[in-house]
Amino acid sequence: MKPVIAILKRDLLLAWRQGGGVGTAIGFFLTVMVLLPLGIGPDLGLLQKIAPGGLWIALLLSVLLSADRIYQIDYDDGSLEQMTLGPVPLELVAGAKAMAHWLSSGLPLAIAAPFLGFLLNLDTKLILPLLGAMVLGSIGLSLLASLGAAVTVGLRKGGLLVSLLVLPLYVPVLIFGISASAAGQAGPDISGSSFIILLAVTLVIVVVTPIASGAALRTFMR
Repeated sequence: MKPVIAILKRDLLLAWRQGGGVGTAIGFFLTVMVLLPLGIGPDLGLLQKIAPGGLWIALLLSVLLSADRIYQIDYDDGSLEQMTLGPVPLELVAGAKAMAHWLSSGLPLAIAAPFLGFLLNLDTKLILPLLGAMVLGSIGLSLLASLGAAVTVGLRKGGLLVSLLVLPLYVPVLIFGISASAAGQAGPDISGSSFIILLAVTLVIVVVTPIASGAALRTFMR
């Protein structure tokens, strides 16, 4: 596991030093949170109703903004080729890089989202359900982003292709994430079962996407 931990630390250090993808994601998220109330209008009841969905969509799009950087830098400097030839399976490499992306982009946004939700008049009762669902769901978002980045690594305009490939896969996470976050706000309280389904979906993603990402990288780097 030492090489895997080394890859994780390296990617976190690069994300901290460069800051481009992380800064763009955070800036985009803040922009959406500020502009959405201006576009919707001063209706506090309407803002409160759409707050969970708006926060989830902003999180999803913010994670996608930095997805193409997961492998692109390593591809450009030749590090990815060395990883392909190294002793560490590409499945573990993909898992480590996806985890680094989550720690540097997904997790900070998921933690900040419930507090920035006050710009949308978020109900205080939804803070904890929203925080739990977003932290869990953001793991799946980063792993799926990693899969899209692995499939499109080395291609021109890969960022657009990542979005087109990954957005349909985001739908289950988005649906059950919003339902788990709403905590019965818009109907029967099914947040408990929705959270369990979100957990199950995330576990499937954790198992499947590193294998698929490793296979995609192995095929592309031949």
